[in-house]
Amino acid sequence: MDNKFANPAPLGLIGFAATTWLLSMINAGWFGKDSMALVLAMALAFGGGAQMLAGLLSYIRGNTFATVAFLSYGAFWLSFVAYIQTFGGNAPPGFVGWYLFLWGVFTFYMWIASFRHNTALQLVFLTLWITFLLLAIGEWSASSTLHRLGGYTGLVCAFLAAYLSAAEIINADYGRVVLPIKRG
Repeated sequence: MDNKFANPAPLGLIGFAATTWLLSMINAGWFGKDSMALVLAMALAFGGGAQMLAGLLSYIRGNTFATVAFLSYGAFWLSFVAYIQTFGGNAPPGFVGWYLFLWGVFTFYMWIASFRHNTALQLVFLTLWITFLLLAIGEWSASSTLHRLGGYTGLVCAFLAAYLSAAEIINADYGRVVLPIKRG
């Protein structure tokens, strides 16, 4: 009997996309900090939980790239929830900038690794790297403009991740390319 494992990437991608979209709406200035509770709930259940599950399932499939990506960004969301809920979210802005910058460094080398994958995934990592960079510099410089730009770039990233999730599901179910992602 041939055991075929399902592709966990669409789950991880949409968990990432939905949570990133919500937080990016706040970062872009569309909603205030009073909306953060819903972001945290989404980050815990979908951004953190679903991505962790997708990472573990990717491990079982032998996909190192997806394992590292989903487990890492799932951990990002869980650390974000812990920082805000458990520790009060009161670190100095300069230190928050370093937190974001370190995630940007990780994202940068994941972007380089994504060159072996499809164009849509490359764009997700590129826009995420730019998002982290803008948010980090915004924290360091206390620039609300850079923070908002980071929010808008995060919205683009979230859209691209949602598109890739949809493409992977729809293309697999139809057995042909319905939503193009261009293989690398």
